[in-house]
Amino acid sequence: MRRNPTTSRSISHLPVRRGDRLRVLVVTESFLPQVNGVTNSVRRVLEHLAAEGHEAELVAPTGPATYAGFPVSTCRGAHLPFYKDFRIGLESRRRLRGVMLRFRPDVVHIASPATLGYQAARAAQELGIPTVAIYQTDLVGFAERYGIAGGTRAMAYLTRRIHTSVDRTLAPSTASLRQLEEMEIPGLGRWPRGVDLEQFGPEHRDDDLRARLAPAGELLVGYVGRLAPEKELELLARVEEQPGVRLVLVGGGPEEERLRRLLPGAAFLGVLHGAELAAAYASLDVFVHTGRHETYCQAAQEALASGVPVVAPRSGGPIDVVDDGSAGFLYPPGDAAALASYVELLGAHPALRRRMGLAARRSVEGRSWAAVSALLVRHYREVVDGRRAATVRAA
Repeated sequence: MRRNPTTSRSISHLPVRRGDRLRVLVVTESFLPQVNGVTNSVRRVLEHLAAEGHEAELVAPTGPATYAGFPVSTCRGAHLPFYKDFRIGLESRRRLRGVMLRFRPDVVHIASPATLGYQAARAAQELGIPTVAIYQTDLVGFAERYGIAGGTRAMAYLTRRIHTSVDRTLAPSTASLRQLEEMEIPGLGRWPRGVDLEQFGPEHRDDDLRARLAPAGELLVGYVGRLAPEKELELLARVEEQPGVRLVLVGGGPEEERLRRLLPGAAFLGVLHGAELAAAYASLDVFVHTGRHETYCQAAQEALASGVPVVAPRSGGPIDVVDDGSAGFLYPPGDAAALASYVELLGAHPALRRRMGLAARRSVEGRSWAAVSALLVRHYREVVDGRRAATVRAA
């Protein structure tokens, strides 16, 4: 790890800081240059903490030297053998304790914990530091989709070990909360994801881009996200078969070559950021999502903010994100025919498409990152105050 501890004593007896400012240590399994939902939410959290005058540090397997003015400590890591594009942290508990002893955080924020998150949770537990874990990756569903021998049981065990060792676990959707409740994980709360209502909006529609992608006026049907097995993108083959439809895929991943063969008429735009990503969303007629294991589905939310109706599985996060029948449609998970039929319906009825596009934008107007991040800080304060009260009672 890049930074070294300066002391070795326990800090469990230190007084909890009061006042407006918090010291937050963020530990994440994923950060830049990886681009995914975990990275994006961690970036937004750090930006909010900086804007509000809090102090923070980040520990991650990869990343720049600083982000949002906060130092980043990179740690040892490894690539998953079945998914080379994904890197997990392998830092030791001893070295994470050293970071905590030096920085003296009020709370440890553990983002999408797996191997690194588990060690961080244990280190904080040993030092008596309050912890908030963000449930963002369905490790059990991930193992099921990749067909790892014994993986489902192992990931369920790991998930329960991690989340029973923290003070509070925040899940983004009601489906995720139910999943964790069934695993008998205590201390649950809801923390949804925000959306940048300035970056994403219908005003970013790009007629030149549409002309290039749909020169004959085709219906533009798009997907944004990783091109990976758990996303079940083979379901889009039924959509591509429809006359007058042009598929657009934004993103990269291990499935790209297979998908190019499976969807020969699709436009693959690669990984996009900023204005290019906003234009890609807003220039679509319909947004589609296929994976059933999304804990939230931020891409669907960004499409809604762009004024685009969404067709997604009735599973996981989309159940909360997409207002079925108003801002889009939810179909039975894995049902390619149902997915294609909803796309066909929207393609055949432009007035319905426009009405749903307007409803889509309205449905997310209360979900700014500022509001969502403020809720997260309230969760921080509650666990800090709860630990302080327990210490007073025990004294």
